[in-house]
Amino acid sequence: MVSSINREYKDRLFRFLFGSEEMRENILQLYNALAGSNHTNAKDIQIYTIDDVLYMEMKNDVAIIMDSYLCLWEQQSTFNPNMPVRGLMYFGKLYSKYIEINKVDIYGRRLMKLPTPRYIVFYNGVEDRPAIEELKLTDAFYRPTDPNDFEWTATVYNLNNKKNETLLKSCKPLGDYTFLVDMIREKRLHYTLEDAVDISVDYCIKNDILSSFLIKHKAEVRDMVLTEFNKELHESNIRAEERAEGREEGTIETRVEDIKKIMKSLNVSLNKAMEILELSAEERVEYSKFFN
Repeated sequence: MVSSINREYKDRLFRFLFGSEEMRENILQLYNALAGSNHTNAKDIQIYTIDDVLYMEMKNDVAIIMDSYLCLWEQQSTFNPNMPVRGLMYFGKLYSKYIEINKVDIYGRRLMKLPTPRYIVFYNGVEDRPAIEELKLTDAFYRPTDPNDFEWTATVYNLNNKKNETLLKSCKPLGDYTFLVDMIREKRLHYTLEDAVDISVDYCIKNDILSSFLIKHKAEVRDMVLTEFNKELHESNIRAEERAEGREEGTIETRVEDIKKIMKSLNVSLNKAMEILELSAEERVEYSKFFN
């Protein structure tokens, strides 16, 4: 029989720890640590995660409403600069849900208030990234614009190398989760993935690191972690193969298509399109060859 936990949480340990009814105290701790607040009643949290946004593959999201804030949290082991636009699309779904449930009339003459968005990404991959970085939606626009006109920000917290030690200490479940993931990565250098997971989980149980949670859900956690690490390894191998084969063509073709799209959509010349893309003089000469 397939575990109900695995079906509900899509094999994501982060979502299980910080997005389930059973883990409301963890959610409250993480909210307080991020907001610098001291709320004590976990029942005040509304879990708001939407499960049907499959086209964006955001299966590990956690969305909550607390203290008039609509918070979206995501854990990632691969850095993605496109998080602001993904977050914008996801928040659109969340606000639609809020408007429908609360029967908010957005077509009337009175201004209707909505929960304030907070978008947080927790990064725990192997790439060296800053402790905290803000990704801006306006960075993705073809034409520069004043951020005050339109902006959507994803704040990324790097959980590696004690770069956010204060946050990890303020939320013990998040610190414990990070420790477990780090230990598995370290043990993988010397053991099979299965053995690395078992050794790490047993160590955490013995040393009061997510111990009660791991004792209760050891089998489910093992399945979740194996699924996540196998996916991470697979994606890493694909990227390594592409680098080894020196696939420059895809990058060139993509950039040429970008130039064509700008020329068509903005009705501008080739040189103007390349200027908008901020291509160097050498790049302009190179890409011009594809248009002669």
